[in-house]
Amino acid sequence: MRNRTWRFLLVLLSLLLMGGLFYNIPPVKSRVAWRVDEFRAKIKYALSPPEQVVFVPQGGENTASDTPSPQPTNRPNLTPTIPPVGPTATSTPIPTPTLSPTPIPGSVQLTGFRHEYQGWNNCGPATLSMALSFWGWEGDQYDIALITKPNPRDKNVMPYEMADYVATQTDLKVISRVGGELDLLKQFMAAGFPVIIEKGFEGPEFDGWMGHYELITGYDDTINRFTAQDSYIGPDLQLDYDYVQSFWRAFNFTYLVVYPEDREPKVMSILGLQSEKAFNDQFTAQKASDETELLSGRDLFFAWFNQGTNLVALQDYTGAAAAYDQAFALYPSIPEKERPWRILWYQTGPNWAYYYTGRYQDVINLATKTLDNMSEPILEESYYWRALAQGALGDVPAAIQDLQTSLKYHPGFEPALQQLQKYGLETQP
Repeated sequence: MRNRTWRFLLVLLSLLLMGGLFYNIPPVKSRVAWRVDEFRAKIKYALSPPEQVVFVPQGGENTASDTPSPQPTNRPNLTPTIPPVGPTATSTPIPTPTLSPTPIPGSVQLTGFRHEYQGWNNCGPATLSMALSFWGWEGDQYDIALITKPNPRDKNVMPYEMADYVATQTDLKVISRVGGELDLLKQFMAAGFPVIIEKGFEGPEFDGWMGHYELITGYDDTINRFTAQDSYIGPDLQLDYDYVQSFWRAFNFTYLVVYPEDREPKVMSILGLQSEKAFNDQFTAQKASDETELLSGRDLFFAWFNQGTNLVALQDYTGAAAAYDQAFALYPSIPEKERPWRILWYQTGPNWAYYYTGRYQDVINLATKTLDNMSEPILEESYYWRALAQGALGDVPAAIQDLQTSLKYHPGFEPALQQLQKYGLETQP
């Protein structure tokens, strides 16, 4: 009997070892890993429903150390690049940009791109790959992901990371702006430019709201729909104009246009004043301000959140913090099934606003709640911002630990590297 038991255990152990080796074969892992992650997430979210978690800002200033200067230190890819402006920058009426007076057709459908279905958490690289393919680029999403998300488990690729990839890894150019409008998308389609937009996404098969990229490649005014190349659902997805307007709002109407250098004059002529980032930020702040007077429900939450994001770009951190406070105050009124509880996976504006107004505990609390709400707490930006706040409060050991964790999940993450260097430490954990 004892021999049988030992044989059974040896066979079981062998099967487990073989299964582990088989699972770690790259082609197998790429197909199976997402199901393992999904199963883990379902268990975590069933035990601790993330939509029930509410962040309540404490407000006030934590003065354990000096409050940082309103002008951020230079951290690559994260620091606003426009000159400082005063807190009343958005009080002056912003002229509405005039789009090209040339009439555009009622329907346009671009062709010539290569559709790609995304790998797990890979909608950003997959969508960018499709946009690049339109201009003859021959790589795929995995080439992009190697640089933009060296950790395959990374939940998100930021727009600035996608733009940086185009600028540094291809011969093409890219412009990223906020405050986009439906007519502007049509202008680009009519001129032969597909456009990447960042928007909200939800469906019955998903566990709540999440962020998603779409490549917009056409439109048809007779049916009021855009055509999108969706990396998850499939090619030539039809999206209603009103749907795009509402779900695009969740990301401050962010858009990216990829183009060859010789087409730059046309891109700039379509953008008009929006080609200037300073104008674009002010225009979008006014747009969000107007929407806070017009919307309700979840859309109103997004309008206030966007207003905070735009004021961060304008370096009005006090105004931004107040706008985010208003957004978070509205959050509990959103029905639980509609709450965008993943929003801090994709947007870091509240960290900027609270940190640069000395509200360090709010930064720590927000980062901690964001990480606790994840099935895998691997968001490098949250660890980074929590480290900054901990350091400002004098807890240097905790700050160092979070910076090293940030680098563990995103090797080479430049802001964390620079901060560790300020502590006189090695740049890798």
